[in-house]
Amino acid sequence: MPDDLPLDAYPLNAYLEAYYQERLNKKELEGLIFEFILKHHKQFGLAKWRRDEYLDYVCWLYPRLSRAIDNYQDAGSSFDAYIGTIVRLSAREYHFREIDHHIAERTYWNDSALEMHVHNQEPEYAESNPPVKPVANPRQALLLLLKSYYFVSEDFIARAAPAIGVRKETLIRMIDELRNLRCERDAEIRRLQDRLHTQYFRRITFEKRMHTAAPGSHRHEIMKKRMERAQKKIAILRKRLKSVRAVASNRQIAEVLGVSKGTVDSNLYAVKMKHHQGRLEDRINHDCDDNSGETASLIPVSKN
Repeated sequence: MPDDLPLDAYPLNAYLEAYYQERLNKKELEGLIFEFILKHHKQFGLAKWRRDEYLDYVCWLYPRLSRAIDNYQDAGSSFDAYIGTIVRLSAREYHFREIDHHIAERTYWNDSALEMHVHNQEPEYAESNPPVKPVANPRQALLLLLKSYYFVSEDFIARAAPAIGVRKETLIRMIDELRNLRCERDAEIRRLQDRLHTQYFRRITFEKRMHTAAPGSHRHEIMKKRMERAQKKIAILRKRLKSVRAVASNRQIAEVLGVSKGTVDSNLYAVKMKHHQGRLEDRINHDCDDNSGETASLIPVSKN
């Protein structure tokens, strides 16, 4: 490296001239520019930045110096002014990128922490479990359990097996057979759920970024459009997920049990009608209680 290079506050023009005269190679020029930017942060209006933050920014900027040297054209502005403009604009870009990363990280962490809190396991107590009472109609209970196989857990299976008079291993085998029959449909449900969760995170991230931008600014409008686009995708994915049946078909249940489809249809229809009848009776009893109260309020009270 030449010893006659200037050491004043604006030496970049001289560095570039030495590079053009082949007194410096490109790596040496990049190193001198990097050292100058590192030592003169106040000159670029970055005096309020923390030291570690400024070091991270300069390391992020260094790969761009090579392109900046190649793209420089002496068209009215000095090389010092050119590098100064690049530093100020790139510092603004770096600042926004760090804000975006911080918002995304905080959003994901808050949502993950909430999910961890919701899914936190309850403490186990040393109390003995009461004996399980058998259900009134074990056949219908078994069909309902197989129908909703996608939502049952192993713990529920262990508690439900004695109630319907079926061994736990046998019940697990039946559910595994249903899962094998519906593996493609279940995989589609999981893919839609993953895409839905991704769009959910994108929406809340864009919403946070929109709130950090000044209202009416270009960035605010861009984040608003992205948030609205993510919200539309969420609605579409929810609709698609709702259209995919997460329950086993009657034909699949009949195949697993080795019975006819008509047997499964008739038993599940009886359960459905019993459920509707019970809801209708509850509604009638509730309406009768309300009407009796209103009638009692209309009866005049005799004064003695």
